[in-house]
Amino acid sequence: TEEKDATSQLMYKIERPVYDEAFIRLQLNRKEKSTTLRQRLSHQCSSEKAKAAALNFLPILTWLPSYPVKKYLFSDVVSGVSTGVVQLPQGLAYAMLAAVPPVYGLYSSFYPLLIYIFFGTSRHVSIGTFAVISLMIGGVVVREAPDSMFYIQPTNGTNATAFVDEEARDARRVSVAVMLTTLVGIIQIVLGLLRFGFVAIYLTEPLVRGFTTAASMHVFVSQLKYLLGVKTQRFSGPLSVIYSVKAVFSDITSTNITSLIVGLVCLIFLYVVKDINERFKKKLPIPIPGEIIVVIVSTGISYGMSLSTDYKVDVVGKIPTGLLPPAVPEFSLLPSLVTDSFAVAVVGFSIDISLAKIFALKYGYSVDGNQELIALGLCNFISSFFRTFAITCSMSRSLVQESTGGKTQIAGLVVSLVVLVVVVAIGFVFQPLPQTVLAAIIMVNLVGMFKQFRDIPTLWRTSKIELAIWLVAFVASVLLGLEYGLLVAVTFAILTVIYRTQSPKTAVLGHVSDTGLYCDVDEYEEAAEYEGIKIFCSNSSIYFANSDLYVNTLKEKVIQSAVFVCNTRRWLESLFLQLTHEVLPCNPVVEEQKNGELGDKASETDIFIEPLSTVHSIILDWTSANFIDSVGAKAIKQIIKEYTAVNVHVVIASCSRTLLEQLDTLQFFTGIITTDMVFPTVHDAVLHCQHRNSHQPNNLTGANTGNQEEVVESSLW
Repeated sequence: TEEKDATSQLMYKIERPVYDEAFIRLQLNRKEKSTTLRQRLSHQCSSEKAKAAALNFLPILTWLPSYPVKKYLFSDVVSGVSTGVVQLPQGLAYAMLAAVPPVYGLYSSFYPLLIYIFFGTSRHVSIGTFAVISLMIGGVVVREAPDSMFYIQPTNGTNATAFVDEEARDARRVSVAVMLTTLVGIIQIVLGLLRFGFVAIYLTEPLVRGFTTAASMHVFVSQLKYLLGVKTQRFSGPLSVIYSVKAVFSDITSTNITSLIVGLVCLIFLYVVKDINERFKKKLPIPIPGEIIVVIVSTGISYGMSLSTDYKVDVVGKIPTGLLPPAVPEFSLLPSLVTDSFAVAVVGFSIDISLAKIFALKYGYSVDGNQELIALGLCNFISSFFRTFAITCSMSRSLVQESTGGKTQIAGLVVSLVVLVVVVAIGFVFQPLPQTVLAAIIMVNLVGMFKQFRDIPTLWRTSKIELAIWLVAFVASVLLGLEYGLLVAVTFAILTVIYRTQSPKTAVLGHVSDTGLYCDVDEYEEAAEYEGIKIFCSNSSIYFANSDLYVNTLKEKVIQSAVFVCNTRRWLESLFLQLTHEVLPCNPVVEEQKNGELGDKASETDIFIEPLSTVHSIILDWTSANFIDSVGAKAIKQIIKEYTAVNVHVVIASCSRTLLEQLDTLQFFTGIITTDMVFPTVHDAVLHCQHRNSHQPNNLTGANTGNQEEVVESSLW
């Protein structure tokens, strides 16, 4: 038992001289990194590098040669068919959001899938149309090609009402959507090649969830007119949600009752099916395909009852059979679409990489953010020549593809084949499909996004700053529109980072007895300060935004105690002299002796009041500092010079090698500031300061402080 007790507690012991940076630089030899241009080129152009580059650019080469047909093929086929059944109605519905004819939603559900199979790194995401991206495209399309551009006055009468040339309008809107998609693809490819996959870092999860929740509000409002069967103008830009709601309710008396009834029935049915699929997902072999059931049944009813002609119900309309030949986008539209394309490109990538990382973590493989950018860019750019609009992965379809047994992107290939069959052979069947049914499909698919409102109480309990990011992203995107809202949200998120680093947490550290630990003296009772030594710690880097605050806080937390002690001593001296003066008798003899005796009394004060200790050393703990700029370096140099002038020794501890390289670049170690003022640990700095102030006993080791070499003996329980 004694042996077990002795070995169960690991011991941490070390005995070495006190190190400073000057000594370390003499002992450590840096590796030579410089090579000739020829060596660099040969290293970059090696066969291994070429092979790795090819595999990175075409990830399909890494998994297809070893694809286990017997193990995976059946699952991928079942998953592909199930996902394809969901893809069809969503493609038709999301085309309405993009303000283009429904068939273009089918095109956008076919071509990108084929391309992503070769270039994508995720095995489970379902690429295609997505509500948020479709709505962003629709806003741009309506802005660039509004109905007002296509009004035609009848030729048979001057008093007749003007009507919209829908064919010309739709052609123009398709051109705008296609050109926007081309730009989105180019931007994503360029960002991927420049290794800008890290841009997703700035789209933090609270920001994306707040933004997508706001987008859901836009989508829901945009579908009200289709659900009610009223004809109102489509709005875009700031306050478009308010204008849209106002327009719908202003014209609510013209609601088409048949459209409303059909839409509500589909809405209730789809919600019930979605709830059943969620509750019994472990027992159902495949989810109930509620969307395709609704599409088939409602199309049959619409055709049989002639809802379009007899009840004035708006239907999908003409769906041409077959695929369109490739065509070059209209580059004349480019100047007015650049800003919007950046927003669509970044949002589309952030949604894709977020979902891809979730599946990769769950199934134990990795995804490459830069390659995902390139893959999405190629999907958008190449497909745009075949009349598609911008795409990304869909949350609902990806979950269907994963839950039905999808293992690889072979499932995506099957999805594209299902869509192809519809486009080539039976697309005309869906021409009588009521638009109110598509509106119901869209609204039910928003349920998952509206559940993100549950983030608010959770973030309130965990992080007020992240809650602020969520709320700013939501409110700004609802009121200002998705493009401006995203810009405001990203700007606010960056400002929160500046706020956190500009207002860091600071502390004065004390030593925990019999350990090598240094903790905040205000938080831990066991932490005790060394006499005359102040250890100042800040949890951020030092740069232009917080250097003044760092210096001021240092003075407040470290120097004020010394000032307090000095002021107390002066006050006591003054009080003692005053009391002595009052006790002396008022006679000429005393007055004659006054000047001489007071000097003696003052010296007696020094004897009567024992000298009070003051700060003789300050240790700056830079454990948490990642970088320092020229402004921060100048501030630290200035404070070292100021305190050196009043005989207060300032040293730096726990400075990383990277930060030391930055200090060298900034020429920090000049004049009175040398490398022997920098120590690898706080403990080294403490022993150095105690040795330097040799009249004070060494409270830590009990060793003779007159020795030239201090020894550290520490243990961690």
